Amino acid sequence: MTSATAELSHRSPTSTPPRRRNILRKAVPPVAAIVGLVALWWVIVAVFSIPKYIVPSPLDVLGSFQDDYSTLLANLWPTVLEAVFGFLAGNIVAIALAVIFVHWKTAERAFFPVAVFIRTVPIVAIAPILVVILGYGYSPKIIIAALISFFPTLVNMVRGLQAVDKQSLELLRVLSASRREVFFKVRIFASLPYLFSALKIAATSSVIGAIVAEWVGSQQGLGYLIIQATYNFQVPLLWATMIVASIFATLFFAVIGIIEKLVVTWDAKEAA
Repeated sequence: MTSATAELSHRSPTSTPPRRRNILRKAVPPVAAIVGLVALWWVIVAVFSIPKYIVPSPLDVLGSFQDDYSTLLANLWPTVLEAVFGFLAGNIVAIALAVIFVHWKTAERAFFPVAVFIRTVPIVAIAPILVVILGYGYSPKIIIAALISFFPTLVNMVRGLQAVDKQSLELLRVLSASRREVFFKVRIFASLPYLFSALKIAATSSVIGAIVAEWVGSQQGLGYLIIQATYNFQVPLLWATMIVASIFATLFFAVIGIIEKLVVTWDAKEAA
């Protein structure tokens, strides 16, 4: 017992550094890439003496963050609300339709081409129509964010629900399992990796959809701020707004990734 305890106490301190090295191994490359890109941006602006009203330096953008912090924050929250609610609405409808399509092939043949047609219509063409019908409030922006989030989730969820191991289906049929039992015991688990892949795409797409909708008609939001900064030649503010939008979209993507790790605890490749 004494030797085993001594061996355990000897091993436990050395178990932490590999974890830290693993974290550093994952964190260092993206941080180094970002720092390198910012440094390259700074060098190009300095070497070619590019005016601030064309391409601002990183210091100019940082100054805009400091001077226009309250403006950026005030316009961030409307875009966050539009993107998040649009993301939720679009994905809930897409998941519900995917379940219907898998269990009712006639509905899939009838309405899937309609979904494809809606997806092919440019968002910039739909947005003005929704603004005319619904006004300048949150509703048209949320609908645009929902539409742009809807199609990837629908396609991937249908594929995921159909990507069931044939042997598992045969076993459940032999056991006289109902459609509901097949869905909750097999199909839903097979679809989760596909679903989360689509949700990651939809997370960033919903932010783009909200911003594009704000371009068409809005009095607040990051899209509105981009238009105002462009018209007023506030180029550092324009760049700062784009960086804020990118940070928000990246964080949204990361949140979906964290939820995926908590929900999908098995290896998707091994499960297949």
